[in-house]
Amino acid sequence: MSPRFEIVRSGPGGARLGRLTTAHGVVETPAFMPVATHGAVKGVAPRQLRELGATIVLANAYHLAQRPGVETVRALDGLHALMGWDGPILTDSGGFQVMSLGDLVRVDDAGVYYRSHVDGRAGVLSPEEAVRVQEALGADVAMVLDECLPAGMPRERVARAVARTTAWAARGVAARTRPATALFAIVQGGVDGELRAESAAALAALGFDGHAVGGLSVGEPPDETARVAAATAALLPAAKPRYLMGVGTPSDLLRFAAMGYDLFDCVLPTRNGRNGTLFTRQGKLMIRNATHARDPRPVEEGCACYACTHFSRGALRHLVLAREMLGAQLATLHNLHFYLHLMREIRAALSEGSFPERPAVAAGAWA
Repeated sequence: MSPRFEIVRSGPGGARLGRLTTAHGVVETPAFMPVATHGAVKGVAPRQLRELGATIVLANAYHLAQRPGVETVRALDGLHALMGWDGPILTDSGGFQVMSLGDLVRVDDAGVYYRSHVDGRAGVLSPEEAVRVQEALGADVAMVLDECLPAGMPRERVARAVARTTAWAARGVAARTRPATALFAIVQGGVDGELRAESAAALAALGFDGHAVGGLSVGEPPDETARVAAATAALLPAAKPRYLMGVGTPSDLLRFAAMGYDLFDCVLPTRNGRNGTLFTRQGKLMIRNATHARDPRPVEEGCACYACTHFSRGALRHLVLAREMLGAQLATLHNLHFYLHLMREIRAALSEGSFPERPAVAAGAWA
């Protein structure tokens, strides 16, 4: 079946409650996607993701193409089977990851020439290859190849990247063969409003199934991120899903959902969990701190996650300091629960007409 998106209810400003239907299930939006770069959310089993309330996860096509390889994934009955996950999967093309390899990469209008970070072999990632790989993986939502630049680049360099991203997007659309995989464009343009408008208009004209906004949270000030995200959302087709890439903190999710973004991903809940930093309604909790050594309380009172209902702060601190895998797993479970519960609160508030007051309580400490 071909994916489809519908807006169920509009909220104040640009916020909206939506539903993305794919061959592997329905995603109620706004939704947060746990990051499973190599085909697994670190330390979390697929069954646990379901219990936490995750409905869609994000994997990275470039990394999976390097290891175990596209043909291996195909031989193992596709990415869903490899991951043990029967829900929707969004795959990033890997353009950002490849371009972050520095001297291992050369980019021209044809595509990206790189040396693998795994074994050093030479490879080429073209717009057509990016689509082919993601379709072969069996992704429910795929991203076209784009050129993402760090913050602070000269305007003429950003303008070239916008033009190249548009040309690559047109080639990606022409290369698609699998109707069951939705194809999203990625709007670029740095913090330049004119270039963002140019990129959004050109990509909207190509007839994509949805649109992502990339090139933010790459070193620019947070107020610039918010300004550009708000302006760009207003330029995108209202009837199609909008994905803000790589964002962010709990308050970011609330702020950008209010602008009308539908999908989010970020490594913060999993990476911070592995490092002993936990999200709560009162702000960050550093579980390594000595003050928690004999604290019998849970990480957060009233939290229904497995970590909070079975372990004290003192116990979790011991596990983290002892470098027991369970410590990182429990902290990650709590953080993902926090994020996914916040998204449920946002959707409930949109449904009942109380947005943004209700979920603001959970995200307020992260402003």
